[in-house]
Amino acid sequence: MKNTKRLLALSIASIGLLTTAKADLDPNLPVYQPVSGVSGNLNSIGSDTLNNLMTLWAESFQAIYPNVHIQIEGKGSSTAPPALIEGTGQLGPMSRAMKQTEIDKFEARFGYKPFQIGVSLDALAVYVHKDNPIKGMSLKQLDSIFSSTLKFGGDPIETWGQLGMEDSWAPRSISIYGRNSASGTYGFFKSVALGKGDFKSSVKEQPGSSAVVQGVSSDIYGIGYSGIGYRTSGVRVLPISSDDGDLYEPTAENCISGDYPLARLLYIYINRNPVEDLDTLTKEFLKFVLSKQGQEIVVKDGYYPLPAEIAEQYIDALEN
Repeated sequence: MKNTKRLLALSIASIGLLTTAKADLDPNLPVYQPVSGVSGNLNSIGSDTLNNLMTLWAESFQAIYPNVHIQIEGKGSSTAPPALIEGTGQLGPMSRAMKQTEIDKFEARFGYKPFQIGVSLDALAVYVHKDNPIKGMSLKQLDSIFSSTLKFGGDPIETWGQLGMEDSWAPRSISIYGRNSASGTYGFFKSVALGKGDFKSSVKEQPGSSAVVQGVSSDIYGIGYSGIGYRTSGVRVLPISSDDGDLYEPTAENCISGDYPLARLLYIYINRNPVEDLDTLTKEFLKFVLSKQGQEIVVKDGYYPLPAEIAEQYIDALEN
C-alpha cells in the first residue's frame, strides 16, 4: 500500500512525537509529587497489550497511596469504550485509537467526547521462532501470509520456501498466530499490515499478547504479531520494510522517524466532563503515569517513553 509510512508518521506526528521524542527516558520528565487525601477505587477495563503496564503502574501508585485499590481487566481494546459509557471502568486503556463509531456512542450518551491520553509508544512487532534465520519481511509479504484478501497485490504465501527459505525450510507450512477481534492489536495489524483486508481462517487466534509470543516460541515454523513489550528469549523480532524496500528494526528511533511501519501509540481514555474538574484519584493516577517514575516503568516493560514536552501537555490538560 502506497504512502503507508507517511500516513503512520503523520499519525504519530499529530501529538508531536516525530519532532520531540527521544529513544531514552527524557530527563526533563516531571517527577511525580504525592498529594494528600488520595484514596478510593479505580477500575481499568480494556487493552490486553497494556495489561502489564497498567498492573505495574497500579502497583507503584498503590505503594504511594495505600488507601487506593486499582482493579485491572485486560480483555481487548474494544471492551474499553463500553466500560467507559456504562461507568464500569474509569480507565480505558487501548492499543489503538477509538473508532469514530465508538466516539459517537460515547458522545451520544454524555454530550462530549472521551478524553484521550497517549501514555507510551509501541512497536507492534512481528515474531518468529528464535531459530528461524529469515532476515526480514515487507508489508506486502505480511499481507500475503496473514490475509485472504491480498490488498497489497501479492500472491498467497503458504510455505517458508515462498519467502526464499531453502533446504528443510522450503516445503514447511507457515503457522500463523494472531489476536482475536476484540483486540486493538488485531485491528491495528489488520488496518496497516493487511490494508484493512481480512485475515485468513487459518490464523490461530490467541486470547492475549503473551499467548501469541508463547505460541511462536514453541512452534519453529510459526509467525505472529504482538507488542514489543512481550518479547522473550524464545523468539526473534523481524525487521520490516514498507514503501522504500529497506528493512527497519522496531527500535524507538525507527518508530519515532516513521521508518518502522508498525509503530503506534498506546492510550488511556477517560470520561472527562470538560466543564467539571476531574476527580482527584483519576487525575493523580494519570499524572503518575505521565511522570518520570511512570515513564521509567514504560522503559522497564520494554516499551518506549513519551518526551517531556508531550507528557507535560497531557498533564496540563488534566489540570485545566
